[in-house]
Amino acid sequence: MNVEQQRATLAIALMSAFADGGKDGRERDALERIAARLTGEGGSAAGLDMQGLYQDVIFHRVTVESAAAALNDEESRRLAYEMAVGVANADGAQNERERAFLTQLRGALQLSDADATAIEADAVNIAGAAWAAAGAPADAALLHSPPPGQGGSAPTANVDRTELDKSILNASILNGALELLPQSWATMAIIPLQTRMVYRIGKAYGYELDSGHIKEFLATVGVGLASQYLEQAGRRLIGGLFGKLAGGLVGGIARGATGMAFSFATTYALGQLAVRYYGGGRSMSTDVLKQTFDDLLAPAKEMQARYVPQIQEKARGLNVGSVMDMIKGNRV
Repeated sequence: MNVEQQRATLAIALMSAFADGGKDGRERDALERIAARLTGEGGSAAGLDMQGLYQDVIFHRVTVESAAAALNDEESRRLAYEMAVGVANADGAQNERERAFLTQLRGALQLSDADATAIEADAVNIAGAAWAAAGAPADAALLHSPPPGQGGSAPTANVDRTELDKSILNASILNGALELLPQSWATMAIIPLQTRMVYRIGKAYGYELDSGHIKEFLATVGVGLASQYLEQAGRRLIGGLFGKLAGGLVGGIARGATGMAFSFATTYALGQLAVRYYGGGRSMSTDVLKQTFDDLLAPAKEMQARYVPQIQEKARGLNVGSVMDMIKGNRV
């Protein structure tokens, strides 16, 4: 893809992120930070100004139609739609505004109903399985526990920390491995797997969490669902890791180092934060949650370097079926 096509694809993904009409200040700030990071992590060298593109989307200087017009081949149009669907499905379910946006986008990209349905299938299956595993539909009310930072007494629980730490490490290795795969569903699977991990940690400490709580937990520490997906997908796009651009797994390993480190570290820090939060009776304030996550993230990035061989080996054995089994809890 040339620079104009990359910008158009990322513009469409950003528009999808804002399509739901519900982005709060935290999510907008996260999206702006991501734009700045992507500019610095390969985007500037490629001629991309993601911060400028973010402003163009916010102020409607770029439209669905103008972005789609820059995508003049079938592969780039399909990729743009895949990224838009991934953003829309990051929180588990599309609302009416997101569905309307995707319908408009399908028309602008001149995709057939059959093509659009095929593109959406993996995203719906993967995200839907994760939210079902997390105990409730994605738009469910907060039923069982207060939002992060509001405290509460911890239920009685007999937790094997060795096993819990092992499961967090396994989830981190898996998500690092997903960054090395060229398929679009690989990026779509990372957030559902993180959701499943947090759910299982909460359950280990006696909390029956619904998906609304987990979404709030992630957003509170600055890892919102749509913004995190956009960052992962943006890195893969700039690094040429989608589809045929990757040159297979070998190309993915060579070009996916940044994304691999990001997903490993984010997953590991989230897991360890969840252990402290739920193990401590949800007594952390919002500020303490954010600071603790930041404190955990730096050593997790350094730790990732020790597990590169395991991450690469895991990537070689992954397919969509095995990942679906992991989301559902049928495999480790």
